[in-house]
Amino acid sequence: MKRNLLFIKWIYKVIRNTFKINSIQSVISLSFTAVTIFALVFVSVTLYSVFSKTAERNAASSTQQIIEQVNINLENYLMEMMEVSSHISNNLSIDNLDNLSDILSVTTGIRKDIVTVAVFNADGEIVVCNPKGEYDKNYKISEQKWFQYSLDNIEEYNFVSPHVQRLFVGMRPWVVSLCRGTKVSANNETWVVMVDMNFSVMEQLCKKVSLGKRGYIYVIDQYGDIVYHPQQQIIYVGLKHEDIKFALEKEDGSYYYDLMGERRIVTINTVKYTKWKIIGISYLDEIVENRKSLSTLVVFISIFSLLFVIAASLFVSAKISEPIKKLEREMKKVESGNFNIDIDIDIDAQSEDEVKRLSKAFNMMVKRIQNLMEQIISEQEAKRKSELKALQAQINPHFLYNTLDSIVWMNENKDYAGVTTMVVALSQFFRISISRGKELIPVSDEIEHIKSYLTIQKIRYKNKFTFNIDAQPEALGYKTLKLILQPIVENAIYHGVEQLYDEGIINIRVSVEGETVLFQVIDNGYGIKPDILKNILNRKDGSKSDHGGVGLKNVNERIKLFFGELYGIEIFSTLDVGTTVNIRIPIIK
Repeated sequence: MKRNLLFIKWIYKVIRNTFKINSIQSVISLSFTAVTIFALVFVSVTLYSVFSKTAERNAASSTQQIIEQVNINLENYLMEMMEVSSHISNNLSIDNLDNLSDILSVTTGIRKDIVTVAVFNADGEIVVCNPKGEYDKNYKISEQKWFQYSLDNIEEYNFVSPHVQRLFVGMRPWVVSLCRGTKVSANNETWVVMVDMNFSVMEQLCKKVSLGKRGYIYVIDQYGDIVYHPQQQIIYVGLKHEDIKFALEKEDGSYYYDLMGERRIVTINTVKYTKWKIIGISYLDEIVENRKSLSTLVVFISIFSLLFVIAASLFVSAKISEPIKKLEREMKKVESGNFNIDIDIDIDAQSEDEVKRLSKAFNMMVKRIQNLMEQIISEQEAKRKSELKALQAQINPHFLYNTLDSIVWMNENKDYAGVTTMVVALSQFFRISISRGKELIPVSDEIEHIKSYLTIQKIRYKNKFTFNIDAQPEALGYKTLKLILQPIVENAIYHGVEQLYDEGIINIRVSVEGETVLFQVIDNGYGIKPDILKNILNRKDGSKSDHGGVGLKNVNERIKLFFGELYGIEIFSTLDVGTTVNIRIPIIK
């Protein structure tokens, strides 16, 4: 970070010594360069951090998936051995030892991975076994821990870690034993069934796993004894050590761990039936190798981008500042107070559009300064009068009287639900109408206002019409001049759907079109005659026609006074079909 700040300071000194610091060219060049440096540093550090963490997560996730698959394979194999043991236990009988011997013979014949299957009585004597051999009398079965554990924990499977089988003379295979004590139904005597599995099978399940170039997995039992390790012989002679205590204390998952100065990702997964733990070891320095190449690429791209931006900023700032300096020299003449000056400068073709518009705009500004003061006073007065007319048109005594009369009528008819609806709608209507004196309110509030108004009118007219409101979510957050929909909707009710014999429909839509917000009020009334439609927004007097007009004209004038002549109301009407009123205002956030 300190190096980056020194680099920025060096760039600043170079630009300051080359250009005048108070010129627009210097400001543009310095700004482009500074912003680019900060952006490149931020993006580079962020990308490096994100990709590094992603690589570590992917490595941990990949290791976890591999170990989970090893776990599944190991559990499936051990389950098969448990089924073999269970099958033998279910067929134990003193009266039918020949049948039991046949079962053992078939089992070892089919399963080549089973070294020995033997059944012992409670004294440690062999009842039956397969394959048969010369029993080693020096090997006391009754003194073995696994044998005593099986006698004490009847029907519990006991997996014995890898060991050398010493049951027969001359046979010393490396096996994993599955022992289980069970009751013989005939005399209620306890026998122990032992299934010795060839350790090479489980070794192959673990040995074929690869965790990077140096990574590996190993397996320990619940007591911390190693069941499998790819360097098992080195472990036994003490030339290599694993932190067994760390693995025993941790739950299943991935952990970072330092051992002998190396950063490791340790992934632990427990084998369901045995309480053995599969531990995966992957080395973080293999991931760091990939990060080094990534950091080199990021630095190269950053340096190239910085050089390009510096060159581009110098070129662009020179092109921008040259015509602006010319314009500045001419505009200084206006400082003396001579507003009759007309700026006309010679500008290069490539920059003519921007600066020429600026000079023309300045000329227009000077000429209009005197007129604007008078116009502002006149427009403010007109705006206040228009606002007053709008409020009077919105909240007229007849509407309030009729609404309250409807509430009284519904109360007398015990329509308390209707009374509640009317009161809530009326309260919402007046709350938004007041709007704490604000001229601009959110479009969402204007929608709620007209919804309250339509709810009241729908009840008053005994559901003579229905209404739908469809507003784009994007438009709801923008601002609008308040109380522009209600006069339009009022006109649609009184001069549109009220006259229909069938049910009237009023649709209100709000959408965003380019840089404008469009409100549409659509009714299926009788429509407006063309001659009336032509003059409805241009009436000079304040009297109402057969199709209203005062409310429409008032809203139109308010919009144009507030936003300009580009905005306002458009009316489209077809006799016997209906009328559509479009209201356009600029987007205001």
